[in-house]
Amino acid sequence: MGIKLKTRKPTGIVPWPLILIEGDEGAGKTFSAAEFSASDLIGQMYWIDLAEGSADEYAAIPGADYLIIEHDGTYRDILEQIRAVHTEARRAALAGEAPVVLSIDSGTALWRMLKTWTNERARRGKSNAQRLQDDPDSAIEVGMNLWNDATERWVDVIHLLQTFPGIAIITARGKQITAIDDNGRPVTDNRGRVLREWKVQAQKDLAFDCSVWVRMRRGRDPQVIKARSLQLRVEDGKPLNLPGFSIEDLVFNRLGCSQESQPRQMPALVGDRVQGWLDDHDVAELGDVEKLRELWWEAAEDDTGLTRAEIVSIRAAIERKVTELENPPTDMGQGPASDADKLRAAVERRAEEESEEPGDEPDPDRRPVRKEPAKRTAKRTTKRTTTKRAAARS
Repeated sequence: MGIKLKTRKPTGIVPWPLILIEGDEGAGKTFSAAEFSASDLIGQMYWIDLAEGSADEYAAIPGADYLIIEHDGTYRDILEQIRAVHTEARRAALAGEAPVVLSIDSGTALWRMLKTWTNERARRGKSNAQRLQDDPDSAIEVGMNLWNDATERWVDVIHLLQTFPGIAIITARGKQITAIDDNGRPVTDNRGRVLREWKVQAQKDLAFDCSVWVRMRRGRDPQVIKARSLQLRVEDGKPLNLPGFSIEDLVFNRLGCSQESQPRQMPALVGDRVQGWLDDHDVAELGDVEKLRELWWEAAEDDTGLTRAEIVSIRAAIERKVTELENPPTDMGQGPASDADKLRAAVERRAEEESEEPGDEPDPDRRPVRKEPAKRTAKRTTKRTTTKRAAARS
């Protein structure tokens, strides 16, 4: 049986945008997001404040109406809260309610947190820890695998914003910096003057991942740098000035969004389905060995759609988890017990069991019986005698 072709007709509906608002400090990025919460065209706005501290004060803007999402500052809690808002936005969309809005202020702080986490992990590494012990001011090496982990966490957040069933806004800082070439040297023009370029202070792909990119600078009109839209065209190298800028005008007038708008259809791109399956079944969090064994068999069921290689990888991950639960660390700082440790522990348990069993009371009149000498003792004696005789003959 051949593979069934899966297709659908395009809807032509304008999707909800992911808006990046970046620029100078004090240019009005956060203000414009808070002002948007007063719009009659939107539903509930949720606000995630990341190291900016403006959420409470900006509620004093006339008409501002948003809820501040509380978090403990950890990536995991922030991600869980974004997922919760994503779920609420989907519920509202299915119920035909006005679009939910999520505002993250700011993406700069989020990426800075992930960079700090990366450097902390690098410092804890064995080679770097030894190097810092010898010289606290020594430079450390940050492996590419650590940067990949940070980028993966960033992408998890961005994908939720890209597929948000409503309007998503993320702010970031932007500034002019010296242009640097691939070798880390300043770029100069024909006259030897150092060139400068504008840089968004966040993960390097943020501007590409957003559907609309707005730049705000003090004393200048806001500009649309990029818009992935048929309604709003921005020519290459010619930003569109927007005097009297507001997010409401941008979304509902210039982009053409409406109540019929939908989130962008963007399935997450993955190399295989192993990690998704493990995450969906909470394998990393499970502490029930029997449940893990059930999942081991469940992975091979026909309706999973997994390939043989994916099943092997999933089962290997489950087996490692079971081994970890059944063979915990023997002491602080030690790994799982070795085979010798397991054998030693079994012998000790057996000895404890035998010592607890009631035995016969000793007979005071009974004399101990002397054991016969072991045969190997006789063999050794014979061997020594033979050796002495051979020495005497020589």
